[in-house]
Amino acid sequence: MTREELIRYAKQFQQEEITGYEIYKRLAKKTSDKNNKSVLAKIAGEELKHYNIFKHISGIDVAPNKPTVWFYNFCSRFLGLTFTLKLMELQEEKIQTIYERLIPYMPELEAVKKSEEEHENELIALIQEERLEYVGSMVLGLNDALVELSGALAGFSLALQNTRLVAIAGLITGIAASFSMAASQYLSVKTQNDGQNAVKSALYTGIAYIFTVAILVFPFFITISNLTALATTLLLAVTVIFAFNFYISVAKGLNFKRRFLEMVLISLGVSALTFFIGYLARTYLTIPVD
Repeated sequence: MTREELIRYAKQFQQEEITGYEIYKRLAKKTSDKNNKSVLAKIAGEELKHYNIFKHISGIDVAPNKPTVWFYNFCSRFLGLTFTLKLMELQEEKIQTIYERLIPYMPELEAVKKSEEEHENELIALIQEERLEYVGSMVLGLNDALVELSGALAGFSLALQNTRLVAIAGLITGIAASFSMAASQYLSVKTQNDGQNAVKSALYTGIAYIFTVAILVFPFFITISNLTALATTLLLAVTVIFAFNFYISVAKGLNFKRRFLEMVLISLGVSALTFFIGYLARTYLTIPVD
C-alpha cells in the first residue's frame, strides 16, 4: 500500500473520530444525569485520542462531519440517548472491519481497535435511561393495540361498510382499551413490587396504546373506501411494527428479524380472522349502516 493511500485512510479515520468526539461532547453537555455525563465525557476523550493518533500520520487537521453530528443529536433528542449511542456503535463496527485489513500497513490501528472494543462498549453499558427501563410496558401497549385494533378495524370495515362509523367505533374501542390496559398494568406492577414505578409503567403502556390507536384509525377518517382505508391501516401497522422493533433491537441489542416477523404474522393473522368474522356478521346479521 502506498504512502498516499495510507494518508487518505488516516484522513477518513480522523474525520470519523473527530465527528464522534463532537457528538459525545454535545451529548454530555445536554444530559443532566451525572453518571451519563461522566460516561459520555470519557467516550469523547477516547475519540479525541484516536483522532490525534491519525493526525500524527496525516499531518493535518480534519473537520468533523457536521450533518452527521446534527443527525445523532437529533436522534438523541427524540429517540433517546441509548438508542443513539448503540446506533453509532453499529456504524463504528463497519469502520473496524476496515481497521483489520489495514493493521499490517498501519500498526497504530491495533491500539485504536482494542481501545474501542474494550472501553466504548463498557461505557455505553453504564448509560441509564428511564424509557428503556419501561420498554416492557411500551411493548405491552403497542402489541395489544396492534393486534386488537387492527383486528377490530378489519372486522368493523366489512360488517359496517362505512368508514366514518368504522373510525368512530375503532376510536372508542381503542381509547377504552387503552385505559383498561393502563389500569391493568398499574395493578400488575403494584402487585409484583419489582422496583418499577406503577404509575409510570401504566403511563408508558397507555401512551403507547393511544399512539398506535391514532395511527391505525386515521385512514378511516380521510377516505370513503373501506378497502383502501383497511389496506392503509394494515400498511401503517406493519410500518409501526418495523419502526418500533428497529428501535428496540438497536437499543436493547435484540434480534430484529425474528421479532418483526413474529409481530407482523400475529397482527395480520388476527386481522384476517376478524375480517372473516365481519363477513359472517354482515351476511347473517342485520346491521343498519345508514
